[in-house]
Amino acid sequence: MSELLRAITGIMFVLGYALAMGMGIWMYREGTFTIGAVFLVFHYTSMLREPLFQISQQINELQRATAGLKRVEELHRIQTNIQDGDQELAETRPLGLTFDNVTFAYNPDETVLQNVSFTLEPGKTLGLLGRTGSGKTTITRLLFRFYDIQSGQIRIGNQPIQEIKLEDLRQHVGLVTQDVQLFNASVRDNLTLFRPGVSDQKIVALIEELGLSTWYHALPDGLDTELTTSGSGLSAGEAQLLAFTRVFLKDPGLVILDEPSSRLDPATEQNINRAVERLLQNRTGIIIAHRLDTVQRVDNILILDHGNIQEFGDRSDLVADPNSQFSHLLKTGLGELIT
Repeated sequence: MSELLRAITGIMFVLGYALAMGMGIWMYREGTFTIGAVFLVFHYTSMLREPLFQISQQINELQRATAGLKRVEELHRIQTNIQDGDQELAETRPLGLTFDNVTFAYNPDETVLQNVSFTLEPGKTLGLLGRTGSGKTTITRLLFRFYDIQSGQIRIGNQPIQEIKLEDLRQHVGLVTQDVQLFNASVRDNLTLFRPGVSDQKIVALIEELGLSTWYHALPDGLDTELTTSGSGLSAGEAQLLAFTRVFLKDPGLVILDEPSSRLDPATEQNINRAVERLLQNRTGIIIAHRLDTVQRVDNILILDHGNIQEFGDRSDLVADPNSQFSHLLKTGLGELIT
C-alpha cells in the first residue's frame, strides 16, 4: 500500500508538471504570462512534491501506529495466571536462594526442569553452566515469576516465592543480559526505568564510578539527552555499563548476570569485570557462564543437562576432584560444552 500510494503520487505529479508546463506555454503565447511567471508556476508546482510525499509517509506511519495500538490493547486484555503474593520480601541482605525439587514445563509434554534442588547461601556466587536448552535461562525466568512451577518450591530469603508480592520480588532481583534494551527517552529515564524520586547526584555518581564519565560529559543535555532504541552513539561496552547502572540504582539483594562481557573487546571487558566485582559485593549472585574463565570468581558450580542437575558443589572442591565433570572441562578446555 505504501508503494502504491507513492506511485500514484508520482504519476499525479508528472501529470501536474505537464499541465503546468502546457498551461504556462499557452498563457505565454497569449501574452498573459511572462516567462518569469511561467517559471514561478512550474516552480511552485515542484515545491508541493516534498510536502505531499511527507504527508503520505506520515499516513503510512499512522497506519502502523494504529495496528500497534490495537496489539497493545489486545495485550492489556490478557489476564495473567500468575497470582500476586501478599507478603513483602524481608530486608535481610544479601538474599539466600533455594530450589527444592522444582519441576517446570512450558508445555505439558516437554519438561524443562526435572526435580532441581540446590541451595545458594547468602552472599555466595553461583556459576550456572550447561548446553543450550539445558534450562539455564528458565531458572532466571522462574526467579522473576514470569512463570509458575508445576511442583516443588523456590525460596528467596527463606520465603516461598509464590507468597512474595510480585513488585517487591522483582525489585529485589536484578538482571544484566548481553542484550541491553533502550527506550526512546532521556538518559535519566533509561537508567531509572521511569522511576521517580532518584536523585540526579546519585545517577551521575554511579555513571562516573562505572567508567562512563567520558561518555556522559559528551552528552549535549546531560541526563536530559534523548536516547533511541537503537542506542546510536553507544558502544557495546557503554550499553552494558548502562545496564549495570540500572541494577545499582535498583540495589537488589540477588543479581543474575548472563555473562555480559562475552562479546566485548579485552579492554572493555576489564571495565565490565570491575563493574561485576563491584556489583556482587554484599549480594548473592548467579552468573550464567558461556566461557570457563568467567566462573573463576564464583563460589559454587552448577551444571545442568536437559533440565537435570548433572553436578553441583563448591568450586574449589570440584576443581580438586579429578573425577568431577567441571574438573574435566577445565583440563580439556572444552568451553563449547557450556555454550
